[in-house]
This record gives sequence, structure tokens and C-alpha cells, in this order.
Amino acid sequence: MTEGEFPLARVDCLSRDFDDEVLIYDPQRHEGHCLNSTAAAVWKLCDGNSNPSQIAEVLSRRFSARVDQQVVELTLEQLANVHLLAEAEAPAKAPSRRVAIRRIGMAAAIALPLITSIVAPTPANAATCLHGGQPCSTGAQCCSGICVLGRCFLGDRRKPGAKIRSSGVRDWSASGGTR
Repeated sequence: MTEGEFPLARVDCLSRDFDDEVLIYDPQRHEGHCLNSTAAAVWKLCDGNSNPSQIAEVLSRRFSARVDQQVVELTLEQLANVHLLAEAEAPAKAPSRRVAIRRIGMAAAIALPLITSIVAPTPANAATCLHGGQPCSTGAQCCSGICVLGRCFLGDRRKPGAKIRSSGVRDWSASGGTR
């Protein structure tokens, strides 16, 4: 991010503050991101009206410690990499985290931005299993893993410590197949 660029945070993302961290959900990509205090502060200042040096000045006043412009540029690069900033025409190559640590110094490494991301499952992958008595076609659909006559068998062998409840099916198999 160059001095003449004014980063803008995406407004379509959902965010929630937790102490000095921010959790952000990107509904377009179905990804969640956790920003530490440094990354969160930079992201909140990406209003399209401040360049990296202005953001560094605001952070220096807020944290009562000098925040180097390179820290802000590194943060902006990371935010752009996880698509939390509005697209810029031609992103500039900022120094890598390793180069930034060398330039800034190890004492400032504690203030380096950290963004942790996870991918949210699609609705199909997040679906739960079918419980006893619900219609099924295979045992893989059922919580118990057992599909009998197009219905899920009661009980749940996939949960630790769960017991399969007895039913007429057990009596039927114990009597040799006749009722």
C-alpha cells in the first residue's frame, strides 16, 4: 500500500468486538477472521480518508507508543490478502512479515498484526445427521448409522457414551427373523 492510497474496509462484512480483538465474517467467501488488537485497530481506521502514515499516527496516539508505518503497511497487506479491504486498482508489494520484523526490531514484534482465518462450511457440509424415525436411504444419513426399512434406527452410536435404545428390531433379530 503506497503513501497515496487510502485503504477502505469492506462494509459488507459482519464484525464483532471481543475485548481488543475483532471477529469478522466475510459472507461472500464464507470465511471468518480473527484480528488481534493491532490488526483490528488498523482495519477500523480504513475509512478511505486516511493513508498508511496517517493511520500510523493515529495508532501511535491511541497506543501511547510509536507505531511504525511499516507495521501499518504489513497489516494492510494482510487485510488485502484475506479480502477484508475494498479492491485497489494495483496493490503494491509490502515487505514480508520476516523483513518487517528485521526492520522494525524484535521489541516491536509484539505489536505486529495477526489475522487468523477459518472457512465456514457450506450449508450442505454443516448439515446434521437424521435422528431416529426420520426417513433415510442409507445408514450414512442417520445419527445411529443404521437405516432400517427407509427409517433411521433409534440411538446414536456416533456420540461417545451414547447407548442404542432397544426396540422391536432387536427382538426381531433375536427371534431368528420371525415375530
